[in-house]
Amino acid sequence: MQRPPARPLAVQAAASVVMVRPHRFHPNPETAADNSFQRPARGRAADIAAAAYREVSTVAEHLQAEGVRVHLFEDPGDRRTPDSVFPNNWFSTHAGGHVALYPMYAPSRRRERRCDVIDMLKSSYRVQAVIDYSGLEPDGRFLEGTGAMVFDHLARVAYVARSRRADLVALERFCTHFQYEPMLFEAVDSGGCPVYHTNVLMCIATGFALVGFGAFVDRRRAAEVRARLRDCGREVIALGASQIDAFAGNALELSGREGRVLALSRRAFDSLEPEQRKSIERSARLLPLDVPTIELAGGSVRCMLADIHLAPRDTRSSGR
Repeated sequence: MQRPPARPLAVQAAASVVMVRPHRFHPNPETAADNSFQRPARGRAADIAAAAYREVSTVAEHLQAEGVRVHLFEDPGDRRTPDSVFPNNWFSTHAGGHVALYPMYAPSRRRERRCDVIDMLKSSYRVQAVIDYSGLEPDGRFLEGTGAMVFDHLARVAYVARSRRADLVALERFCTHFQYEPMLFEAVDSGGCPVYHTNVLMCIATGFALVGFGAFVDRRRAAEVRARLRDCGREVIALGASQIDAFAGNALELSGREGRVLALSRRAFDSLEPEQRKSIERSARLLPLDVPTIELAGGSVRCMLADIHLAPRDTRSSGR
């Protein structure tokens, strides 16, 4: 199949993603204790799994229609990996040809790491090194990828909400190896518990950032984060608590055929105020996607997309 001409790499907004289509999806009981966004699934297990399968398929189709390259992998479920639909947590990719593999908090999530995904990255993109931090798991140190860290690739800053899934030793090692400046803060949910992943309350795009400042424990730290984002030339859009609960912070900017798009769930889109939508659309077109079943697991569109910041080897080469 003939592929479109290669586009120049965008620093913040990737043009390619990895997705995993689950066949036996269900909310993960191992992660429910500290993930307040997770909800119990009601109905027959087979129906829930089928709905999740359809939602992932439809998201992949919509992204491909926008000109985003989607590498779609299947998870038949025989490895007992209910959260495999969220591949962004176990690996990330970075300009210069670097890939990171992360230590995961829940034992079931450690089984999500797949050699075939890494092999695809090596065959389709220019990969110089794979740095594996999963050896930190026996020591109880976890760092769940772009769930725990929200990257400003332009300014080389990693924004991180403290939690059991964002260990400081693991974070320091990653930031030293990958040359990011860590910017830590404490954030809590409506029940006063630490927010389990930074990316449910923060999205950094090329020209704007969506941030749930109300979740920050320290007002001064919130002001510092706001100032830092503004200093980098971004419009900062504050999200309210109800918008965070609707996954408005769990969005991802991507580079499509006709420019940048912001992929987010339909629920997140509906929660945005008209002025917020206008602010976003000055920089990227909104792309709402229906994923109500996936959101039962406590993550949304951003969590479903492992963005690829690697140079392609050959746009004519085959890929998933």
